[in-house]
Amino acid sequence: MLKYFSADWIFPVSSSPIKNGVIAVNAAGEIQQVLTAAAAKNLDVVHHKGAIVPGFINTHCHLELSHMLGLIPEKTGLVEFVQSIIKSRQSDTLQIELAMQKADQQMFENGIVAVGDIANQIVSKAIKQNSKIHYYTFVEAMGFNPERAAAIMDYTKGIREAFSPLSAAVVPHAPYSVSPELFRLINTEAQNEGSLISVHNQETVDENAFFEDKTGGFLALYQFLGLDISFFEPTKKTSLQSWLPYIAKQKTLLVHNTVSNRADVEFAKQNNSNLYWCLCPLANLYIENALPDVDLLVEEGVKITLGTDSLASNHQLNILAEMKTLQEHKQVDFEKLLQWATINGAEFLGLDERFGTIEIGKTPGLNLVQLSEGFIIESDQVTRLI
Repeated sequence: MLKYFSADWIFPVSSSPIKNGVIAVNAAGEIQQVLTAAAAKNLDVVHHKGAIVPGFINTHCHLELSHMLGLIPEKTGLVEFVQSIIKSRQSDTLQIELAMQKADQQMFENGIVAVGDIANQIVSKAIKQNSKIHYYTFVEAMGFNPERAAAIMDYTKGIREAFSPLSAAVVPHAPYSVSPELFRLINTEAQNEGSLISVHNQETVDENAFFEDKTGGFLALYQFLGLDISFFEPTKKTSLQSWLPYIAKQKTLLVHNTVSNRADVEFAKQNNSNLYWCLCPLANLYIENALPDVDLLVEEGVKITLGTDSLASNHQLNILAEMKTLQEHKQVDFEKLLQWATINGAEFLGLDERFGTIEIGKTPGLNLVQLSEGFIIESDQVTRLI
């Protein structure tokens, strides 16, 4: 038996918005028809005030940090933020599990259907196995000492294998925490496994300063960690231009991009045609009190996705709230934001046959959101219809 959902507007994403459109869905949540109001006039339709959009894709999250909600001071900058994470990471196992369960449920209620999630341990596996959300886990490898690259890779592969049968891949944490040798091992693994890569990119000016001339706040971070980096020679290039050639052919998600400039974007486009740029605006404001040059990314025509980052750097896990923030701060139009929040993320995660658009044969989930005139997001509250 089919259910018929209608709203003031339907946004299929794959086609133009339909005023007072109607969506027919079967019991499994599969789209059977997308109709105009006239074509559905004799059907038993439930009409909603607002706009119906596909389920959201969160391409960057840290589920295992959910217990840190409210623990990390805001607007301190990345270096101090990382130190606070290290100091606060350990907690009671039950508390960590309960926080992850709550965060997973919050994402589901906020209309999120798929998540690209960062992991450093196996603790989130049970939550993901029992979740209504589809997860792709990025297991982070971290190690700046080139002599430790092989051992770190073996250790991280062990965690990735422990996530089986769930989708998982070994990925680099960030340029400042991964040696060239480890980058190359990760790239080889991704090529052999056909897996995705996700990497934190250019979150702060200190990251570029470190690679360009070995100055900036990261020197204090290595001192805090007790790491001897005397072997490191600055590349005289920005962070992105220093590390990207190590994985130039892989499907890769660049996360944050807070200080990426035009030269970086053009270099990236020339060196990898399979890049996606993930924006996590609320986390950027929480940590650095800054936002990426969104206008630049739009001008350059790169593929943009959205993420929430973690509850250590955000007050909620809500893609619509990220969209609202970008609309308010960067005046991005709703249809563009919706593409970033749905089909672009689904494409990156390889889930676009199921998610991302309201099309016959797909099971994207349906979210009801409230828009004012001009398609301005009125509220970050989502009503999940299916």
